[in-house]
Order: sequence, then structure tokens, then C-alpha cells
Amino acid sequence: MQETSFDQYREDVIGRANVPDTPELVAYYRRLKELGTGALWTVANKIEPWEPASTSVPMLWRYRDLREDVLKALDLVTPEQAGRRVVYLENPGRSDVVAAVGWLYSGLQVMKPGECASSHRHSASALRFIMEGSGAFTNVDGQKLTLGANDFVLTPNGTWHEHGVAEDGEICIWQDGLDIPMMNALEANFYEVHPDLNQAVSHPVDASVATWANAGLRPWGATWDKRYSPLLKYEWAPTYEALQKYARVTDGSPYDGVLMEYVNPDTGGPVMSTIGAHMQMLRPGERTKAHRQTGSFVYQCCKGRGYSIINGQRFDWQERDIFVVPAWMYHEHANASQTEDACLFAFHDLPVMRALGLYREEAFGDNGGHQPILT
Repeated sequence: MQETSFDQYREDVIGRANVPDTPELVAYYRRLKELGTGALWTVANKIEPWEPASTSVPMLWRYRDLREDVLKALDLVTPEQAGRRVVYLENPGRSDVVAAVGWLYSGLQVMKPGECASSHRHSASALRFIMEGSGAFTNVDGQKLTLGANDFVLTPNGTWHEHGVAEDGEICIWQDGLDIPMMNALEANFYEVHPDLNQAVSHPVDASVATWANAGLRPWGATWDKRYSPLLKYEWAPTYEALQKYARVTDGSPYDGVLMEYVNPDTGGPVMSTIGAHMQMLRPGERTKAHRQTGSFVYQCCKGRGYSIINGQRFDWQERDIFVVPAWMYHEHANASQTEDACLFAFHDLPVMRALGLYREEAFGDNGGHQPILT
């Protein structure tokens, strides 16, 4: 008797859709369709794959290719006309839901000095990561936050928020990250414009940072009952300093280098209930091993240069480039410099995966933990 591999046995013997058509079955399927029904075995392999099969594809958007066209929008539309003057990033495998990867949206927003978009709120959770310029600010439920390059700011779901650039500032570009596709898939998305168009500032400027970003210290008697972080802005300088300090006492992760998660200082959990974020540092010449995870990632290089291999495809990146890693695809990163650090910011949907008990991670086992480069 010829031996059969388990994979072949799985497909031939316990496969969920291995029923050949007959005239009787075709007629049966037609009758079921008329009733608004269907036979599960005809779609089982599609709706219940053996493992996650993302329709997203790995992609990289080079900032030098995008910047001129992002700036051109300044002359074509106003914030009032556009609502938000944004060039969104579209993954060809997710164009039907306008996603950069999985259920995550990303776009590049541009504003010039003196502009302020109208205040609004929505069901989607959102974040901003500042790419260039000075004088940017965000107002979240009356808390005004001043922003500089590589600062990370939250605009959690349900909060009134608006963005602008000070009169004495510069043209600013930042990456927007939202879970709009996820909210639409859940059919739970709402959008509302503030009745006064702009909200008043009701707290001292940067009060969130002064209160909650104090080296592990908690204000005496402080309480917080929201599902998102009370620290709304995570500044670049202390973030990079923390990475450098941690690098002195750790070998880091074999898969991500020196990796630190942005957290809610009140709970120690993710910054928002549906979107998490982290910053990682690759030391000079460092190359990580490959692994894959149930979860989608949007990366932005904020320092240095290097490359990532995603499912056998190499993507070379430098400062301000953005790339995505779809769910359950092997990926590894490398710092191309032998003398300088490289840093990658990322936001992802791991809080959802973990909350639903769906998170899994798997290392690549062959070739010393590195993937062969196929393309």
C-alpha cells in the first residue's frame, strides 16, 4: 500500500470540500440557492481554511515617491472641502475595504500653518505618527497636545478631536492609523461633526503628558475610567532613550530586536482596545530571525535604514517609508548600517487578537531562522 503524507491525507480524506458534481447535486445546489441557502461543503475550504490566508499582500510605500503628491493636495483642496486632506494607502488585496493591511487603514495627512480641521468623533480608534514639520497639534476632548517629529498621539474612539498647525509652524505631514475597516466589517461605525465645529481647550496644554508620563510614577489619587490610555501623547525623545537604556541590559528578542510596547500607564495594557503600538530598535548590523503572527502590522521607519523579508520578498526601507506585514506571514528585519541604530514604529490589531483568544505566533524553523529570498 502506497504511503500517504498527512497533508495529502488531510486534503483527500478529511478535506471539507471533496464532493464531485453530479447532475443531481447541481440541481440540488440550484434549489438551495433559490431558498437563500447553500451546502456547507461547497464553501467549507473557503470559509474555514486550515490556517489564516490573508488577502492582503506585503507592500512598501516609499516616502520619497509619495511626498510631492501629498504636498500637492495643499493646492487642490482645503480641509473644509475634504474633511481631512489625506492620501490613503491602499493594499491591492484589500481595496474593497480601503485598507492598508487586514482591517487597518493608513493615510498621510498634510496641513499648513494656521489650518485647523473641524472637530469630529467616530467609532473607529485612531492614532497619528508625526513624519515632518513643526507646530502640529491635536485637541482630544479638550486636551491640546503639541506634536513634533516621531511623536505618537492617540485619538481614541468616541473622543472629540481635531488637528491643526500653529500659525508660526511649518507644513506638517503625519501618518493616520485607524481601524475603520474593522468597524465597518462589524457594522458599528458612526461619524459625527462637533456642533461648534471646533471644541474649546479645557485643560492646560500637554496636561496628559505632565500627568501620566512621569517615569513610572502615578499621580496620588488619580483615577481613570476610560478604556483607553490617559496618556494621549508618547514623545519620541523619551521613547528612544528608553530603547537605548533597555538595549544596554538585554539581548533583545531574536525576532524583533529591542522591542518596547506603548502601554496604558493606568493598566499596563494596550493604548486602545482595538489598536496596539510598539517601537523597536535594531542595533547596528542586527538581523532578526523570522516568525509569523495572527495579526496585521503597519510599520514606519523613523530612524536609519534597513530591509525586511516578508514571505520571501525583500523590501528595503529608509526613514519615513511605510510597509505592511499581513497576518500569518513570516517576516524578519535587518539594520543595513554597521554604525547606527534603526528604529521601526508599528501599529497593529493584536489587542483584538488577544482579547478574543486568537493570538498565535510561530517561528520559521529552517535556514537558521531566516527565510530564503524568493523575489
